[in-house]
Amino acid sequence: MTTPPTGELRDRTRQQLLGAMGGWSGTVVAAIPPVVFVIANAISGLRQAIIVALISGVVVAGYRLVRRQPLQQALTGLFTVAVAAAIAARTGQARGFFLVGIVGAVAYAVVFAASLLVRRPLVGLIWEFLDPSPLPEGRRWHKVPVLRRAYDIATCAALAMFAARAVVQLSLFKDNRTGLLAVAKIAMGFPLYILVVAGCFWIVRRARRTLEPMEPVTPPDTPVVSPTPGVSPMPGDERSGGADRTPDGGLRLGQGDE
Repeated sequence: MTTPPTGELRDRTRQQLLGAMGGWSGTVVAAIPPVVFVIANAISGLRQAIIVALISGVVVAGYRLVRRQPLQQALTGLFTVAVAAAIAARTGQARGFFLVGIVGAVAYAVVFAASLLVRRPLVGLIWEFLDPSPLPEGRRWHKVPVLRRAYDIATCAALAMFAARAVVQLSLFKDNRTGLLAVAKIAMGFPLYILVVAGCFWIVRRARRTLEPMEPVTPPDTPVVSPTPGVSPMPGDERSGGADRTPDGGLRLGQGDE
């Protein structure tokens, strides 16, 4: 089995990340199972809510496949709904449906925080893999202060996003506010994510602009004055003439010698 070239691997990873984001349409589609679950739970009870959530998860996966979205994205969404429904059924509580999202937010926050502690900010690792900075050969991005600072700030922003999700949803989970859990899950999903990503792009792009190589400045040529074609003057000879600065070159020709 051959290993794909680095450039091809980067392009493939970039496309997978963009596909995983889903955009606004992906946000709306992903919001269907939790919203349906909350409504069905309020009307018919937990058992019916679990069944309806699973059905909606299958419908959403089928919709993504029809739209020719990545198979991994469709299966991941369906798997998440299935696990959430299983937890709700196991615990016998509707709030268990949202436990997967809370645990995921905590896990992401821990990973981002750990990357900062080991001085390898995760945003920098991902960014430099997908789009390496124009650095001299052998110089690593984490040893460039301006880059390191930008990636630290961007990673802190992502950490704050996941930490906020975890804190808010965990608080609602403890209070058994199932309806508000669904609202928080949607509001703190793609809308908050896109704000953080936009901020990270601005911070990193601004730092990387300072790394753009400058054109070397070539000093202007100093004109050389030569009294005779093919003969260069000696140092200090700023005027035309010979070594003793006489017009005849120091030969002192007489009238009869001409």
